[in-house]
Amino acid sequence: MSLDAIECCPSVLETPIDEAQAIDLAQAFAALADPVRLRLFSMIATANGACSCDLVDPIGKSQPTVSHHTRVLAEAGLIIGEKSGRWVIWSVVPEQIDRVRAALAIAP
Repeated sequence: MSLDAIECCPSVLETPIDEAQAIDLAQAFAALADPVRLRLFSMIATANGACSCDLVDPIGKSQPTVSHHTRVLAEAGLIIGEKSGRWVIWSVVPEQIDRVRAALAIAP
């Protein structure tokens, strides 16, 4: 292999994320890999927050199913809920979204 070929290729040791970050991001990606959760996340993000009561009909799933999926998204750190009576108001966690976005960004 020529020296020019070696110099033009980046080092695989200059990994942009470490093992702990990879585990954290994998949980977020796994949560988003489900079509129902991806749709729920999209609805919450687009509306800048949403009541769980408003997520049931558009998704076409039962309230317990929506609760399960929002819990998975929350455990992945993608959304956070605030109790309001018997419902929960969900909103995205901007810091986690920024980390997911940064992990997907291609270096110039």
